[in-house]
Order: sequence, then C-alpha cells, then structure tokens
Amino acid sequence: MTVFTAADRLHRLVKHALDSGAAASIAEAETLFAGYRVSLRIGEEAARDRHHQAALLTAVALARRVFLGGVSVTPLPDTPLAVPLPFGSTLAEAIASLGAGIVEAQAGTPVIEIGGAPSARRAPFHVRAVFAGWRGGIAPAPTEAAPTPAPVMALAPMLAAALAVNEAFLYVSGHTGVAGRRCVGISLWNPAPGCDWLGDTATEPALSLLPARLWLIGLGHLGQAYLWGLGLLPFARPQDLSLILQDIDVITPSTESTSILSDSALINIKKTRAMAAWAERRGFATAIHERRFDASLRRQGDEPAVVLCGLDNGAGRQALDQVGFDFVVEAGLGRGHRDFRAIRLHTLPASRPASRIWRSAQADDPVEDRPAYQGMLASGALDRCGVTLLAGKAVGAPFVGAVAATLALSEVLRLLHGGTVHELIDLDLKAPEYRSTVPTPLDFSALNPGYVPV
Repeated sequence: MTVFTAADRLHRLVKHALDSGAAASIAEAETLFAGYRVSLRIGEEAARDRHHQAALLTAVALARRVFLGGVSVTPLPDTPLAVPLPFGSTLAEAIASLGAGIVEAQAGTPVIEIGGAPSARRAPFHVRAVFAGWRGGIAPAPTEAAPTPAPVMALAPMLAAALAVNEAFLYVSGHTGVAGRRCVGISLWNPAPGCDWLGDTATEPALSLLPARLWLIGLGHLGQAYLWGLGLLPFARPQDLSLILQDIDVITPSTESTSILSDSALINIKKTRAMAAWAERRGFATAIHERRFDASLRRQGDEPAVVLCGLDNGAGRQALDQVGFDFVVEAGLGRGHRDFRAIRLHTLPASRPASRIWRSAQADDPVEDRPAYQGMLASGALDRCGVTLLAGKAVGAPFVGAVAATLALSEVLRLLHGGTVHELIDLDLKAPEYRSTVPTPLDFSALNPGYVPV
C-alpha cells in the first residue's frame, strides 16, 4: 500500500489559492473552495437528446471537481441515458454516479444552462452552453447568439461544457470581470482565431470516419480527458477501437481533482488498470504498457501508429518522434497559478524535431515564500523537503484538460476527413479569443492511420 505525501493528497486547484496568496493555509484554501457552488439546468427536450446529455454529463464531471460546495442539476425529466458512456441506464443515474445532486440550487448560485433558448438571468452569472457542427461555446443567457444549426460533431458538446465550467470558475474566483458576460467559443474544424464560431457551418463536414487504433501515453489529467472524448464518439461497434494505454503511476488522492475518470474508489490502483477497465466497459479493446515512455521504446508493426500524448515531462516528449509513430498529437498544459489555463498543442512530425521543440524546460514560478508554505514550515506541519515537494506540484483544473482533449482528438478527426492539421495551437482559457494556430507545412495525405466508418 502506497503511503501518500501531502503533495499527493492536495487538490490541484485548491493549490492555486496557496500559490497565488489568496489563502494563507490549506485549511483556509479548502474553506474558500467549499463555498464555490454551481447549478446546471437543462430543459425537457434537451434532456432527451444525446448531445445535450453529453454536455450535461461533461459539465457535471468537471464541475464537481472544481465547485467543492456542490453541483446541483434541475429540472431533470425521467429519461433513458442516450450517451454511450458507462454510467447507468438513466440520465439521473449517470448524474448521481458522477457526483451531482438533483436538487434546486440556492438563490444566487451561478447557473450553466445546457442549450435552451435565450432567457432572463436567474443569477448574476447565467450562461448557456451551446454547440452545433464542430463548434462549441458559451453565451450569456439573455443573448440570442448561437452557432448556425448543423449536425453535431460529438466533441462539440464536450467543448461547450468545458468552456462553461471554466467561465463559471473565472466568475466565482474573481479572475476576470467579464466572466459570464461574453460569448466564447471555438470551431474544432477551424480553430484559427479568425474563424467565427457563430458563423456559417457550410465548410464543416459531417463526421463519417473514426480512428480504429490509438496509443495513449499518460493516463492522468489529459489521458483521462482523451478517453472521455473517445467515449462520446459514435462508434457503431465500440470494439472496433483498439487502444494501447501506457503509464507507470497509481491513482493518488489528488488525481481525482484533475482527472475526469478517477475517484476515491480507485486510489492505489494502477492508472493503466483503472482506465483499461473503464474503456472496456465502454466496449473498446485495450492493451496496457506499464513502463516509462522514452527513446528506448520501439513501436511494433501491429501496434497503433497514431498517438495521443499526455506526458508532463520534457524528456518523454523529446522521444515522441524517435520510436516509430506515424502521427503524434501532444498537448501540454500550464503548471503555475498564473498560467494553469494555458494549452499548447503540437503535432509530429513537424518542421522541427521533438528534441528542438522541448529543448529546455520552462521553470516554475517559485512559490515557497508564500504565506501558506512558510506557515507549514514554521508550524512543523511539513519539513523543508515536504514543503519543497508540495510547492513543486502543478496547479491543474480538469476543464483545461477537457478543452485540450477536444482540440487534440479533433486533429486526428480532421486528418481522417482531409482537413487542416496544425503543427501548433496555443491558447489560454482566460482569453481564448487571442489564441494562435500554425498549420503544418507537411503533407499527410498519404498517411492511413486506420479508421472505421461512423
């Protein structure tokens, strides 16, 4: 049985309050987060639609890891679960299993509406999560704004839900004054900043092909978000998706705070075993690799040639183009209290080798001088080594990984549908409209990554 350190137990978003100086102790930070609540609402017609169900369940799974004072869902008709996720037979069962209560929220609680028509505000913060085609985003509740109707690509509801939870956290934490009063969205078919996500969808194809074989490296924050997104895709025969799942770690108490498929019942279980079990309940075929990823690994000819990478270390990333993969999508997330909302996505091969892209690691902001850490040291709660270990852990939020996963999976889907592949996508969820994208100069038209029809 693993003995967990304070660093293994601390909620990764609660750590934001310690590092930013908003709280002077862990107890004070936990009390702050215990006051954060959010209410999710869905109309009767939307509750029976699988895409709106996907947005609702994604919002529940993310929000309950952020709003530690509670997540409420209301109203909720009695309806079967239409989403192909293994969370029960009814929508109510799925919501309960993911950790929300089906109750009326307290007055003034921030509200996220799943779809629905424009309406008067129910609270000072009230947004609608809206989506169509390959596009997802949020709009203030009274605003008419919404994407032009189009057949929904299955990741668009996940994107809308993640952006809504991000916006709600921006509001309760006071990080930006415009939270809840702006339209924010992204097109997963064309994530370039010049693309109007509320504009015409004529250039977006209907989803017709899905990946058949994928290798997932790292099964924490990002890896589990990849799996959630794959679980939403409309496989006619789920067993047609073959996955290799690679990781060496066990699930710790802090894993749940950022990782959408982890909970306290899985603590001390290898991430590979836990995630393979979930993927198999979804119907996917799995194999596991429990070894560290590095340049000594060699992909065998019968193994997936397309990789979704969720590593958080430069040494592993530098090996991504050295082991025989044909196409790699890697997403890196910010680590500090100032940049934890940052997403930087790369694809390989690229105009630069991986050894140059990740030539040097970015240094974390020093936070050991913050009152919370000095207080732990002065009180004897932790020794110098323990304080250093705790201070060095990353700040993380599950909604960041969820947005990153929709972007990463969309690179694979666009490759299958003849769309643009991006060498780089760089954005910060505090102001995602200022993102940048760099299309790859390479020609992937001859690459056959393996696919099945929808």
